[in-house]
Amino acid sequence: MTIRRFQQGFSLVTAIFLLVVLAGLGATMMTFFTAQQQSVLLDELGARAYQASRAGIEWGAYQVVQNSGVGFASACQAGPASQVLPALGGTLADFPVSVSCSATSAVESAATLWVYRLTSTATRGAAGSADFVERQMQATIAQ
Repeated sequence: MTIRRFQQGFSLVTAIFLLVVLAGLGATMMTFFTAQQQSVLLDELGARAYQASRAGIEWGAYQVVQNSGVGFASACQAGPASQVLPALGGTLADFPVSVSCSATSAVESAATLWVYRLTSTATRGAAGSADFVERQMQATIAQ
C-alpha cells in the first residue's frame, strides 16, 4: 500500500505537462499560419501593383507614339512632365498610378529624334504600414 500512495497524482502532472506542450505547439502553428497568409497576401498585392505600373507604361507609350505632338508627349518635350492616371478598373482600382516622362532630342541626318524616358509608379497603402506595396517600371522609347 505504501507504493500506491507515492504513485497517486503522477498521471495528473504528466497530463498537465502534455497540455502545456500541446498548447505551445498550437500557438506556434498559428503564428506560422498567420505569417504564411500575410506572405501570400503581399505576393498577390505585389503582382497587382506590377500590372498597374505596367498599365501606366503602356498608357505613356501610347501617348508618346500616337499623340507625339500634343498633350503628355508635348509636355515631355518641353521638360519633365508627370501625370496621375484616372483610377484603373477591376482589381487594380486600389492602385494609384503616376507616370512621369522626360525627353531629349538629337538630330540625325536632318531629322530630329526624340528619346522619351517613361517612369510609372503604382502604390497601395501608406509607407511603413504592413500592407504597403509599390512597383516602379521604366521604359525608353525613341521616335
